[in-house]
Amino acid sequence: MERFAIIETGNRQLIVKENDVIKVQKLDCDKGAEVTLDKVLCLKNGEKAEFGKPHLTGVKVTCESLGDEKQEKVIHFTYRRRKDSRRKVGSRQTLTVLKVKSIG
Repeated sequence: MERFAIIETGNRQLIVKENDVIKVQKLDCDKGAEVTLDKVLCLKNGEKAEFGKPHLTGVKVTCESLGDEKQEKVIHFTYRRRKDSRRKVGSRQTLTVLKVKSIG
């Protein structure tokens, strides 16, 4: 049976399994550092599932930081017809890449 957890990080909810590689909003950690995510919403282990209200206590997901990378550029273009006015703005969000080591 598969073991997975639903975690909350960076205002997003992600389903993670052991040895998964996930991308989350930038965390303040070095490459190769161990990161502990403790906002676990759900834990499924075989046939048994546990749900938190809102988070489970005593359950943590341990990850290893693989470094930072940037997302693709998102372009926002504003155009006002007949006004000779246009504005183009682009941004790239920085993400932290994590490898899930253990759930529990």
